[in-house]
Amino acid sequence: MSRKLCITAADGQTGHLTAELLLTDDTFRSRIAELTCLALHPEKCDDLEKLGAQIVPHKPGDVQGLVKALKESGADTILLIPPAHKDKLELAQEMIRATREANVKSNVLLSSAAADLADPTKQPRLREFIEIEAEFMRSKGIPETSAGHSPCIVRAGFYSENLLLYDKDVKKTQKLRLPIGETHEFAPIALGDIAQLLAHVVTSEGPQGLSDTVRGQLIVATGPKLLAGPLIAKEAQSAGLQLEFEDISEIEANEILKADAEIDESEREYLLEYYSLVREGKTNYVATIAYHAVTGVEPTQPVEFFKTYDAEFKPKRYIPINSYNMI
Repeated sequence: MSRKLCITAADGQTGHLTAELLLTDDTFRSRIAELTCLALHPEKCDDLEKLGAQIVPHKPGDVQGLVKALKESGADTILLIPPAHKDKLELAQEMIRATREANVKSNVLLSSAAADLADPTKQPRLREFIEIEAEFMRSKGIPETSAGHSPCIVRAGFYSENLLLYDKDVKKTQKLRLPIGETHEFAPIALGDIAQLLAHVVTSEGPQGLSDTVRGQLIVATGPKLLAGPLIAKEAQSAGLQLEFEDISEIEANEILKADAEIDESEREYLLEYYSLVREGKTNYVATIAYHAVTGVEPTQPVEFFKTYDAEFKPKRYIPINSYNMI
């Protein structure tokens, strides 16, 4: 197969890691002839360019520029990742329209799990993903374009790496302080697992474009284990960390994120909205069957995540957890 692939928002964490995986893993690399990366901040993709990707600036509002870039790339497959931006919805919609005009046949959209359960008045940032999905799905039924003929939507669960946004606070307090309540649960998934899933999907091959295993599918992918706040702390302790959980208000959580996390305001709003979904009990589910069917492996266990990032949560003068009783 000589697939010509385009990835949008390649300057974001998900797009960047997926592109890096595609360019460095021999199995995936052999399936791609060319990789084009669209980026709002192309300077953040210098390392991808050195690995062989073509980096193209994404200028908001310039749909025809996007169409031209897609046609020049010869892309037959596109991974549409909505960017971390205050105008996420508008930017994603213009990218979808450009994909139609450029007649990119195989389209994969990264969306958000639980977005369908979000209340438009209380969780508008989450609900944006449903509007993006609706625009994405329209493509297949438009006779003037062949775009979307081979579609797939991947709804990713809450990224475990979002917990790293609290590393400074954790090092000061030795507590993971989140506004999720004490009892309701969610199933965080590692960013690397989503990159693996996306890499498998976009390099899959079938008679219509993508493999029939994923073509036309709505794939929901969460982590393998449901966790309430105290259980997150227990998983961290099993990894050797001295960490407790504390339920806090949304106002406090927003203050911590503002002070410590270098993220776009829209992403902060998204996180707070997701936490509200947890408090409402709308994230009490695990979805790993499709992930295993596509990748052949299981998602990363929470304890392994904390082992990988243990240094991010440890204070400088750290007392090993083995000197204490486990919860």
